Amino acid sequence: MAFLKTKERSKERFSLLLLDLEEYYFEQHTALQLGASSTKDRKVRGSFKVCSKSLIFDPEDFAEPILKVCVHLSVHANYMKEDNVIAPYRIERSVFAHEILCPLQLHRASCLDKLGDQTAMIEANLQSRLARSSFDKHSFQSVSEGPHMECTAEMVLPLVSNPGHVCITDEGLYFQPLNGYPEQVIQIKLHEVLRIYKRRHGLRPLGLEVFCTENDSCSDIYLKFYNTADRDEVYYYIATFLENHLMEHTAESYMLQWQRGHLSNYQYLLHLNNLADRSCNDLSQYPILPWVLADYTSPHLDLTNSATFRDLTKPIGALNKERLERLLARYRGMPEPSFMYGSHYSSPGYVLFYLVRVAPEHMLSLQNGRYDHADRMFNSIHETWKNCLEGATDFKELIPEFYGDDPSFLENKFSIDLGRRQNGSSINEVNLPPWSSDANDFLQKHKIALESQYVSENLHEWIDLVFGYKQRGCEAVASHNVFHPLTYEGGIDCDSIDDPDQRIAMLTQILEFGQTPTQLFTVPHPQRITPRFHSMTQSSSTYSTLSDMSEDTSFEDLTEESRKLAWGNMEQLEVLSTHKIHKEAVTGIAVTRDGASIFATSQDSTIKMFSKELKEFQRSMSFSNMALSSCLMLPDDNTVACSSWDNNVYFYSIPYGRRQDTLMGHDDAVSQMCWYGDQLYTASWDSTVKVWLRDPDNQSRSKRCSLELLYEFEHESGVNAVALNPAGTLLVTGCKGGTVCIWDAGSYGLLQQVQCHSGTIHHISFSSDSRHVLSTGADCCLKVIDVQTGTVMSSVRAEEEMRCFCWDGNTVLSGSQSGDLLLWDLLSNTLTKRIPIHVYILYLSISYVTLTAMWMNEQCSSVITGGEDRQIIFWKIAT
Repeated sequence: MAFLKTKERSKERFSLLLLDLEEYYFEQHTALQLGASSTKDRKVRGSFKVCSKSLIFDPEDFAEPILKVCVHLSVHANYMKEDNVIAPYRIERSVFAHEILCPLQLHRASCLDKLGDQTAMIEANLQSRLARSSFDKHSFQSVSEGPHMECTAEMVLPLVSNPGHVCITDEGLYFQPLNGYPEQVIQIKLHEVLRIYKRRHGLRPLGLEVFCTENDSCSDIYLKFYNTADRDEVYYYIATFLENHLMEHTAESYMLQWQRGHLSNYQYLLHLNNLADRSCNDLSQYPILPWVLADYTSPHLDLTNSATFRDLTKPIGALNKERLERLLARYRGMPEPSFMYGSHYSSPGYVLFYLVRVAPEHMLSLQNGRYDHADRMFNSIHETWKNCLEGATDFKELIPEFYGDDPSFLENKFSIDLGRRQNGSSINEVNLPPWSSDANDFLQKHKIALESQYVSENLHEWIDLVFGYKQRGCEAVASHNVFHPLTYEGGIDCDSIDDPDQRIAMLTQILEFGQTPTQLFTVPHPQRITPRFHSMTQSSSTYSTLSDMSEDTSFEDLTEESRKLAWGNMEQLEVLSTHKIHKEAVTGIAVTRDGASIFATSQDSTIKMFSKELKEFQRSMSFSNMALSSCLMLPDDNTVACSSWDNNVYFYSIPYGRRQDTLMGHDDAVSQMCWYGDQLYTASWDSTVKVWLRDPDNQSRSKRCSLELLYEFEHESGVNAVALNPAGTLLVTGCKGGTVCIWDAGSYGLLQQVQCHSGTIHHISFSSDSRHVLSTGADCCLKVIDVQTGTVMSSVRAEEEMRCFCWDGNTVLSGSQSGDLLLWDLLSNTLTKRIPIHVYILYLSISYVTLTAMWMNEQCSSVITGGEDRQIIFWKIAT
């Protein structure tokens, strides 16, 4: 199990779990116990441990029990681990007669009437001990290490915390426990750190968790500081020290990786838990995973039948209609603050309910030295699921171990005596469903179920409930997903409660009752892209079209495979040739289907035709004295459309070498165009995008132009970029104000409007599967937007503006101000390659080479760019 990997001294029986909850272990001394259990006259040697609420004698002889008494020596004594066996404590409720010297301050604290006063005095004692000690710099691994800062903190472990001193140097992060347990010094080497997370601990921003492994869910150290300033200084020092090594991940970046199949469902859920402050070191915020199956009685598990699965659109409490009606009736009659469920889906008790066979000491610690009643223990997968469906107060979800590789939590390898049920049967291994042959087989099939088609298509619904927009507010009410107010982050500020007893009681209730994860998403979570897509949550014809497209996709398509191969080799792109053919910046590139003729428009008001075979330009045409802003090849492969700053669109006939038509369609410059079927879409700085239907025969000779206006999309600012998805069902526009709008091209309805850039949007494009939109703007950012939800899933900031790009959904090839091509990996939000423009431009009288236009062939093996240096450049993938 994840949190059981913590290193402890194996030869010792003593554990911090033998302390009461929120108790501290201060120091130890060698001592003798007189009148041990075996013989009254025998002297037993051992260690005497001074704790904040108790005194513990740990005998060297493992046959003798560990003895624990409270510090005022007058209530009871606990005998623990008798004969070195983990079992419920034996309690003697009598005045303790052994002669033991108790620290006076701790004895006084224990005799105070109010819990708040006791806690305050113990805390003062702890801070005094910490102030009288400091980090031992002889513990540094190297004499050349330079310390950056030192402060006090506590190392957090499940159910316990250990105070001590933190020291951070230019090489490592050190923690030195005040009591020297379990080690004198714990060291984390900074160059090994891969992930760090700020944590809320006890509802306060005091935690810091450090990971030196990427895939392990258990951190290397979890620290709780006494003030936020110390925590933040350590965090930012590590982050700054590792700024070129440490990668900052967001929920949106993980979402993009998961949605496109680069993360499994299991990996994605663990990442979301991490980002939502869930940690294996904090049982009050242990990672949460869903029940995904509803069939634990059949002899065979049928993962092709939707009835096999749990309804992921509903919380556990809403799965049983009859129980839900009773809960709603109580909820409607409840005074404020009202809630539907009186218990949570995750709490320390629920976590240890599942893990009692591998973490018995934790269960005994949580329940004052006792196990739960045998009939309430984790006895059967089916019974547990049934109780979650029918129980009046049982709404728990699962933990990561149910989808892991270690089946020991389902077995009783330590032969722990967990009691007998009312029917006389003893609690041993967990009873598994008939469809599993053993615990390993159960985990294997459970993992397959989590990654199944049904779960992949519906997991976003559960994420909305636990981490997303249905977690709070009216959406939570509508989804029957309302828990007690104390479980929500920000539900109460314990520091604002003046009464110390009430504050401690409130904090204890919050920690033991369960906590809702930090909310990560405030808009609907997008669905995963799966090989066979059968359903979408929206009923729009647009989204059903997306489903049809995805379902018809063949993974053996050779063209698709060649594209993937080309993108995989995109780092090998190099300049083939350069040609200066314009007098001003190139604004658009269009190429005939056979690739023989290249057309380029320019701010010099001309369109020029270049022969790839002859390597020279052959034609030049000027339509007005205003700049041309873009060009595109029409489907007939005989006509090039050119947009102009004079508000018109011109159509150039390749066979006849002349202008054949003019569209006077806007009140300001036409910025960009796109075409699908027989429709032209024109974007303009007059804040509109217009849709035109072309009559190729122009039967009405009275018309000056063969295009008829069908519709006009209104925007709040000038439109600078426009694009259609491959199916022609969706239109996306990018405005000068930084807004991206996604429209239904069939109904002309607005689907999404996202303010995602702080300046003009230069270029915008759909991914090949129509699930995402990529935009780039004057703010030097690349933004990935989910079409279905409007969520900005990924954001990359470059050091320079990018005016144009091509992408395959994961990788972006963009043009830069320096003239180089930049290769970006959107799944990791990193610049993976800068491809230089190895050409001589020193003879030019200009100092800028910004790439402003880009074209890529269908096989993604050839690229043509144009820029403000007036050149077009041919690129090829080196072989």
